[in-house]
Amino acid sequence: MKKVLSIIAIIAAVAVVMTACKGNPAETKAISYEDTVGFAQFQAWKAMSERADPAMAYGAAVPVAVAKKKTSTKSGSMNSTTTNTAQTAKKKGWSKAAKYAAIGGGGGAILGAVINKKNRVAGGIIGGILGGGLGFGIGRSQDKKDGRY
Repeated sequence: MKKVLSIIAIIAAVAVVMTACKGNPAETKAISYEDTVGFAQFQAWKAMSERADPAMAYGAAVPVAVAKKKTSTKSGSMNSTTTNTAQTAKKKGWSKAAKYAAIGGGGGAILGAVINKKNRVAGGIIGGILGGGLGFGIGRSQDKKDGRY
């Protein structure tokens, strides 16, 4: 009776851990994409430069250039600076590989200790290593599918 009760308790604990580690899909869909490369500023500048009046495109302080026929031309240089920095979206939380490795390692340690009755410590260590490795492999494949890797 004690063995059956302990096995049921272990299965219940593993089930609670596995359901608690699931991510909320509503949170992952609510990602806001910010303007990371200044595309909105570029579009505003482009709209200003496409106006019919060239003086309005660059502000009133810039004089309007009148085309004149000259035999010699001078070449100038144009410098441009920006204060925009590219920002990458930060990944929050554990990767699936880490979650699955932790769950697999814990579950494998418990099952290894229960199965190996003669030496529970060795069974727990071996089960934890095998379970963690298997969990990591499964989680890594899930990360590749999601594009996190």
